[in-house]
Amino acid sequence: MPRLKSTAPGEPGLELTVSRFVVALEHERRASPHTVSAYRRDLAQLVAFASARNVRSIAAIDLYLLRGWLAELSRTHETSSIARKISAARALFKHAIRNAVIEDDPTALLGTPKARRGLPTLLNVDEAKSTVEEPAGDDATDARDHALLEVLYASGVRVSEVCGLDLRDVSLDDQGSDGSGGQLRVLGKGNKERTAPIGASAARAIEAWLLFRDELAAKKRGAPDGALFLSTRGARLNPRAVQRIVRMRGTLGAGRSDLHPHALRHTCATHMLDGGADLRVIQEMLGHASLSTTQRYTHVSIEHLVRVYDKAHPLANSPGASPQPAPQPAPQPAPQPAPVPVSAGPEASRDRERRR
Repeated sequence: MPRLKSTAPGEPGLELTVSRFVVALEHERRASPHTVSAYRRDLAQLVAFASARNVRSIAAIDLYLLRGWLAELSRTHETSSIARKISAARALFKHAIRNAVIEDDPTALLGTPKARRGLPTLLNVDEAKSTVEEPAGDDATDARDHALLEVLYASGVRVSEVCGLDLRDVSLDDQGSDGSGGQLRVLGKGNKERTAPIGASAARAIEAWLLFRDELAAKKRGAPDGALFLSTRGARLNPRAVQRIVRMRGTLGAGRSDLHPHALRHTCATHMLDGGADLRVIQEMLGHASLSTTQRYTHVSIEHLVRVYDKAHPLANSPGASPQPAPQPAPQPAPQPAPVPVSAGPEASRDRERRR
């Protein structure tokens, strides 16, 4: 029977330590609800694995137990999921050290598996236009879906951010000659607020949707919802509903059944990069804390790469490139003089005399 590693007197149990960490993650570090939910699930798996081996406190968790946990996960989980679970464990142990629960951190000796990153799902300009313009009806659902797709593509906001938009977060400008449309006040990860611009097309779509919004808002029982986008029952649109809308409209408009809201975020960033936008501007617009994250999300298209090459490389055959020297004709051999006849001797002279 394995030795019981019970909690020492005065030492909090493992479940209590995890619970306190999750509370701190949510209220002190102000992590996004998605991150809090994912870390809670990941650490619950660690607690279950440790409890099955009679480990009841965080101080009793060592490197060997952690490696056993990861080995078990590797049978059923992708590399990216394992990497996130390691991040959750590291954050837990750092929190425990800061609060003097433990002194040593066994997660410092854990390596993080490298996840293979495939190319992001991306639309070209024609596919994006076809998807955004697919809801062409004149009812409330089509007006909402058109405005929703326009906002996702125009601003690159996350699905949780577009669902969190309220009416007071939208500021529409007068449509002037500069073509400016408006701004969105977005509450992103870590409750960080930023301003995301939208173009004239998205602003017009929002104005058209607002003419129908009250029709759906009246279907909600109780206090009215101040959300910008509403469901057919008048409640705030949730991320799962947005995913269904994007997939349906992508299938009908561009024949892309693999489309999801984050693909429109990728597409927005990539098309801005192709249009010459600075990477720092895209970083600010998308709400990334690190520029490396922006570089990961923005997939540079082949067309953009070819254009940059033709413009920048000194030997590229493009307008403005250094002229190439014209090929010189191959030298022709010098003409040879006609051969001089060789004299045939006195017999030839006598023949000539007889002919005369």
